[in-house]
Formats: sequence, C-alpha cells, structure tokens
Amino acid sequence: MRPRLHRERLIFEKKIMKTWTSLGFALALFGVNNLVAQTPVAATPEKWTAYNCEAEFSGDTIHLVNTVGKTGILWAKNVNLKNGVVELDIKGKDLDGESFVGVAFHGGDNNQAYDAIYFRPFNFRNPEKKDRAVQYIDWPDNDWDKLREKHPGKYEHAVVPDTDPNNWFHVKIVIQYPDIKVYVNGSNKPTLMVSQISKRTDGKLGLWSDGKEGWFKGLTITNDSKKR
Repeated sequence: MRPRLHRERLIFEKKIMKTWTSLGFALALFGVNNLVAQTPVAATPEKWTAYNCEAEFSGDTIHLVNTVGKTGILWAKNVNLKNGVVELDIKGKDLDGESFVGVAFHGGDNNQAYDAIYFRPFNFRNPEKKDRAVQYIDWPDNDWDKLREKHPGKYEHAVVPDTDPNNWFHVKIVIQYPDIKVYVNGSNKPTLMVSQISKRTDGKLGLWSDGKEGWFKGLTITNDSKKR
C-alpha cells in the first residue's frame, strides 16, 4: 500500500472511532443505554395469575371479568418492575360507574398492596366529569376517594388527547420512582403526572379492573437497568 493512501486510511479510521466514541457518550448521557429492549408479555394463560377475576384469552386479547364484586388483577408471572416503561392497549365501556380499567404495579406478594393507574372511560367525554378520567392510587392506604378529598385534582386528570370511550386506546406509563407520567394514544403531552405516595420501589405488575369487565392487549415492558 502506498504511503499516502495508508496515511489517509489511518486518518479515516481514527475519525470513525472518534465518532462512535462520541455517540456512545451521548447515549449514556441521555440514559438510552439504561433501557433494556421491550419485552412483550404473551396473552396466554400460563403467563398470568388471576386474583378476584376470571381471564378469557382470545388471540392477542385478554378479557377480564370481575366475578366477586371486588377489584380484579391479572398478575404477570415472573415479572418484577422497578423503573421503566409499560405500554399496552386498553378498552372499557362508556357506562357510568361500571368501567374502571388500568395497570397495577409495584405489587406485593399478598395482593393487598400496590400502586395503580386506571381509567374511567365513561368520563372521557363527560363535560362535568372529564377531569376525573384517569386516576392514580396507592392501595390500600390512599384510594381515589381519600385522594380526591385531601388533594382535589392532583391525582386525577382529563385524558389528552380526546379519546373515544368505547374504543381501544394506547397507554404508555413511564415510571421513574417516585415520578410517574402517563401518555395516551401517542401524545407527547402527559395525561397525568404524579409522584408516588407509597414507599414501594419495585414489585409485581398486573392488569387491573374494577367494574364488570375490561379488555387488554399488547403489553410490553421496558425495564430501566440503571441503579438508583
């Protein structure tokens, strides 16, 4: 190889290495390297454990039916979430007081303690109650009624953008303890931003339903591997 060509090749290789080093630094700086790839949770019975509900599996859809008049949760097996991103599609009904659907997280082993984000589809377009369309709770110590009484408007909000209460809607929940942000239908504007009340920093993840029934599909989990 001629000396001039050899020198030019070495210079080119050094530039490439410098570019990749800079890119890696930038990704680390913005936390991209801390996110593990999305992990889907299959809609098959062996992946789930039902509590206070019955689950019907059809294709990629899970239909939860509340059977005992209490909140039902379908816990994902072998899933422990600390910080990360939860995404899925949810569908309820536009029936006043009969459709409450969402996600429970940081759940304890006894099913009696967890945080949750849930939706009231019947309030999505209700002009008098639209500001009560999405809710955060810390069960059992801080349910919706206690939070509404002590902190009106802080832990519940309207859904952004406008969403059909009878159709599927996409939900993205970003958890960076204690901060929680909820996005709907691909919006860049959070529908809800709250700080967790509970001191739980990790735990089980499940599909949450309080009412007659709810539908869920396409659950994916992206864990944040960064130690905090």
